[in-house]
Amino acid sequence: MADQKPVVNFKYVFNYTYNPVYVNGAHGGLSPRGELVMNFYLERPPLPHELNHEINPNGTIGNVTHEKPEDLQQSLVRYIENGVVLNFETARNLYFWMGERLKEMEAIERAKASANFGNQEETSAPN
Repeated sequence: MADQKPVVNFKYVFNYTYNPVYVNGAHGGLSPRGELVMNFYLERPPLPHELNHEINPNGTIGNVTHEKPEDLQQSLVRYIENGVVLNFETARNLYFWMGERLKEMEAIERAKASANFGNQEETSAPN
């Protein structure tokens, strides 16, 4: 069987702490060694450290009278749980791989939009 090409089988081993996390952004840049550094974050409104409420005459909890930190309403949190450092070749390969996955996602989104467009016509028809 000289026609057969050599093959390799990759086995995936997961750390017992493996736990995928949702991210909606990244921050980073190039390291002094020229590697790509990406720190993934989840952007969300902050939670207060402390809230003070007034007590209503009937004993229920009323409006907030004070919150800490005081700039809570003007703030957002970018919670960073993990990041990666990639060399040039790995970054380029990941870029290509993500581009292919994005094409698949775009096709799914187009199909969903087409299906929703058809459903909207049916539901918006006069009775």
